[in-house]
Amino acid sequence: MRVKIHHEGNHLLFIAAVLILLIVVPLWLWVKPTVIAIVASVILGILYFFLVNFFRSPRRHFVGPQENVVVSSADGTVVALEEVYEPEYLKCRCIQLSVFMSVLNVHANWFPVNGEVIFTAHHPGRFMAAYLPKSSTENERSTVVIRTPAGQLVLMRQVAGAMARRIVTYAEPGVEASIEDHMGFIKFGSRIDLYLPLGTEINARIGEKTTGGITVLGHLRP
Repeated sequence: MRVKIHHEGNHLLFIAAVLILLIVVPLWLWVKPTVIAIVASVILGILYFFLVNFFRSPRRHFVGPQENVVVSSADGTVVALEEVYEPEYLKCRCIQLSVFMSVLNVHANWFPVNGEVIFTAHHPGRFMAAYLPKSSTENERSTVVIRTPAGQLVLMRQVAGAMARRIVTYAEPGVEASIEDHMGFIKFGSRIDLYLPLGTEINARIGEKTTGGITVLGHLRP
């Protein structure tokens, strides 16, 4: 897998680098003893490393048959797996499978299935901790519905967390969805909710670690 920096982080990383230089350079030039400059440089360097690490954006290639497969849309941990009613678009009972992303996870989001995007919507809201069940309906969120080649409908929801302040969704109605492509990005802690048709064969379990674009969560009924 080849890793690069996601373009969503370019502006912030540039500003952070400039601010660090504005702090560190004067310390090295005018502050004595130099141990102060050394300590400040190390601390700021570590913080910048974590910022760069957050915006890493690996390109991944799914290996194996793609027909009817459901892959994880995010790196993280499965925190919810239950039958629920989806009221926004599907308006039927579905299997909800949610993956929570910590600040240490890759925050690029992949399409969970192949198909065509037929619906998108953004909803302003609160910024509760993303692992709480209420975050799916009360937090800032973005909804994307994909129709697979076989006609199944899969709803994917990006949910902001306590630290997330921006959800980016690239998907638009009419766009082709591929499990190897990014559909969006969420800045800082957050979660992804998938709503799958009843009868979907689920391979995941609560507490399982997932890799976006790679981990198979289940298979849709043909």
